[in-house]
Amino acid sequence: MKAIPESLREALALRADTNLVPYAGGTDLMVRGSSNAEYLFLGRVPELRRITADGETVRIGAAVTFTEALESDAVPALLKEAVSRIAAPAIRNAGTFGGNLSNGSTKADSAVALLAADARVRLQSLRGERILAIDEFCLAKGKRDLGEDELVTEILLPAGGLENYSFEKVGGRKALAISRVSFAGVFCADEGRITKAAAAFGAVSDSFLRFRELEARLIGKTIEEARELKPAYLKAYAEKLELKDGRVSAEYRRTVCLNLLKAFLEKFGV
Repeated sequence: MKAIPESLREALALRADTNLVPYAGGTDLMVRGSSNAEYLFLGRVPELRRITADGETVRIGAAVTFTEALESDAVPALLKEAVSRIAAPAIRNAGTFGGNLSNGSTKADSAVALLAADARVRLQSLRGERILAIDEFCLAKGKRDLGEDELVTEILLPAGGLENYSFEKVGGRKALAISRVSFAGVFCADEGRITKAAAAFGAVSDSFLRFRELEARLIGKTIEEARELKPAYLKAYAEKLELKDGRVSAEYRRTVCLNLLKAFLEKFGV
């Protein structure tokens, strides 16, 4: 069975009353699909297909494809850089932001960029809505804070402050590679003092990693002061990183994470 709603209200009603599996692009269903499953196709819900922006927020509908985001002037360059590395054009033409966030993988390339950007996710049901930070929604591998009657409907990004960024994806090959380590960073300074030095890591643990308490050590510092703090800062990161073995060893991942973090800081003079 496949239900095909044509409005958000209809989609939420179906989500509330059935056990339908929601999807839009369906790129993961080829791997996880079951002949006994019943599906809720969201690709015709117009409220989920929009990209809009005002002076404060960029809103990306959950059923917006990666290709559509790449073609939009409203989407920040950081996010475009991340989604441009996802698979191949055919997958990017179908894959969606809601799916990439909801599939429970810490290798989701869009999610690590959204985490560094302080993005939020909007969840809706017939009961109402919730807006969560990305790391509040993405709890751990295979776990999301998503009720059985809720749908991811929008991703919300700040409209500014994302111009100075880094995104890196380390995989087994240059294209069509699953991340072994992914990194996104956002750097901001005002009147010579650092106001943001966000660093997020993916594909290295059972959850995405971002250590705001370590970032706070650089906030308010001048570039020169931050440069003096950098050895202790990197040492603290090395101690904080609790990584796991996988396709590559935890020690390899630790080395790569620290090298990416160091390169990010150096890019902006730290």
